[in-house]
Parts: sequence; C-alpha cells; structure tokens
Amino acid sequence: MFREKFKYYKKKDPPPSFEEVIKVAEPNVDILSELTINCDDDDVHECDKYGLRHPSMWNIYELKSCPGFIYIVNPFTSSGQRYWVCRSLADYTKKPSVTNIDGHKDVVELLKHDKWWDIVSSNSKHSHQLKKKLRWATMGYHHNWDTKIYSESSKDPFPKDLDQLCVFIIKTVLNMDFRAEACIVNFYHMDSSLSGHTDRSEPNREAPLLSFSFGQSAIFLIGGTTLEERPNAILVESGDIAIMFGDSRLRYHGVPRILRASRDPWNNFQHQQQYVNQSISVPELSCGTYPITSNNLIADADSWAPFSNYLNDSRININVRQVLSPNQTSLGDAQK
Repeated sequence: MFREKFKYYKKKDPPPSFEEVIKVAEPNVDILSELTINCDDDDVHECDKYGLRHPSMWNIYELKSCPGFIYIVNPFTSSGQRYWVCRSLADYTKKPSVTNIDGHKDVVELLKHDKWWDIVSSNSKHSHQLKKKLRWATMGYHHNWDTKIYSESSKDPFPKDLDQLCVFIIKTVLNMDFRAEACIVNFYHMDSSLSGHTDRSEPNREAPLLSFSFGQSAIFLIGGTTLEERPNAILVESGDIAIMFGDSRLRYHGVPRILRASRDPWNNFQHQQQYVNQSISVPELSCGTYPITSNNLIADADSWAPFSNYLNDSRININVRQVLSPNQTSLGDAQK
C-alpha cells in the first residue's frame, strides 16, 4: 500500500488529488491530537537565539494513528527561517561536510578554487548546473549510504547552533535530553522525491529524530512498520518541524512530491509577533570549521537575494539524529 500511494502522489499526468492530504495548519480533530507544553518567559532568550517564537505560541499535534509522530506548525520567525536557510546553503555545504558531489569529477573541477554556494549564488554559467547536482550533505557522524553503518573514522564536529536548537526543542516538547550527533541535509527541487524507507542506522533507536523543512512545500508519507500498511499523507510547509520517536521512529516514510508553496513565511516580517528579535545572533555557538552565518545575509536585501532565488524552486530538509545512547561516548562503547 505504501508503494501504491507513493506512485499515486508522484504521478504528473494526470496529477493526483490532494483531498486526503492532512493539512496540520488546519487541524482535523479526528486525525490529530493537540499537545500542550509547559513553558515560561525564561525561554525568551533561548527562542531569540534560534529564531523561534515563544513556545506558548507553538501549535503542536500528534498523529492519532501514529503515536510518537509529533508535528510543530512553523514555530520560526521570518528571520529565523532565513538564518537556517543561510546556514544550510552557505555553511553546511562546506567542508568538513560530506556531500553527494564530492566524487563527481566534473564538479570537483568546477569547485577547484570555489565553494559550492559561491558559484551557485554568483549566477554564473555553471550556477544552475551545480545547483541541481547537490542533493545531500552530512555532518557529525557521516551517514554511509552503502553500508548504512556509522563509523568513528567518518565523523566531524557537529554544528553547535543546530545541536542546541534540537536540544531546546526536544526538551521543550518531550521533556527529554537529546544530543545531536548526525545530520543529513537534503536539497530538493521541484522534480525531486525520496523513496519510502526507515531510519535504522543509529544504534540508539530510542532517541527521537527531528526533521526541519524550509522553502517549497512537500507531500510527506508516513506509514507503518511494513510496506503493506496504508500511509498518511501530510502537507509539509516551510518552517514546520516533525519529530519521530517511540512507535513512529521505525515507520516507513518518504517524500513523493514537491509542491509550490502557497506563501513565503521567510519574508513575512510584517507579521512578526511578541518575543521576536528581528535579527538573531549566536556567535557563542560557532563551531570549528562551521562558521556562523553573518546577520547581514539575513537582513540585507541584496545579500539575501541569492538565498531567496534558491528557495523559489527548492526545498531544504534538515534531519537530525542522536547516534549513541546516553551513557556512551563512542561507537566502540555501543558495540560492547
């Protein structure tokens, strides 16, 4: 049933009907349970650092048919969305990140003296070609797409700002401790998709998995523990966060289709709410070779323009996982 639904939503001619797609921003009480969280004004500083609205303003739901699948409807400010878009494109695509284009000879030649984003944002003759080629980047423990096994020999420092964003969200929503140790940043274009799969590479499968989306919208399918079970289709929009833990952690999921966004919340500054700082700055979180993106990229129209152009026909999805159990410091410990 999962494969059939995937093919249905992926087809172009005739296009699928989206009547059964769950729109979390317009919650159906028969499908979703609204969750409440405890928060106080002490969270204001933390929210400002990460470009989030105060948790008292978050709309959080759990999918009734999939316990443990929690969805937060865009808790980011416009400047917050811009910050994480800038980080994803300008910083997380640089070394020590590993990307799918590292081994492409034609790309290596083009990038001999430049970084990927430097060329893509330059609007040169190679910009479009390179933009479409980049599909993913990994950080922290680098995911091995062939063996599906993490290794201590393929690991780099994890960006501290992204780690602490995840720690804050998991603590706020689930009241759990969390360590961000592996990340896959997926770069989608309008013709992209991601086949149905389960995330089983992490030795620690009890810890939640976080998924952040920015840019164009997507149809996200989440099913059961087998491909025979019927999946739910969910409309994912820019700024939305999905958390998978508990029973939902090992369910099949995938992205059959990218859709044009109905709005661009990364530009929605006129509707900024209480507790929002128009510019976010986290210099204390800079981490080794991952530089903190300048606020100038977020606030200045000319500096932001290349990022805006990228979002016009692309989607960024940041997936973050904890690899080790709380009492483990390396994969060697996990294997004992």
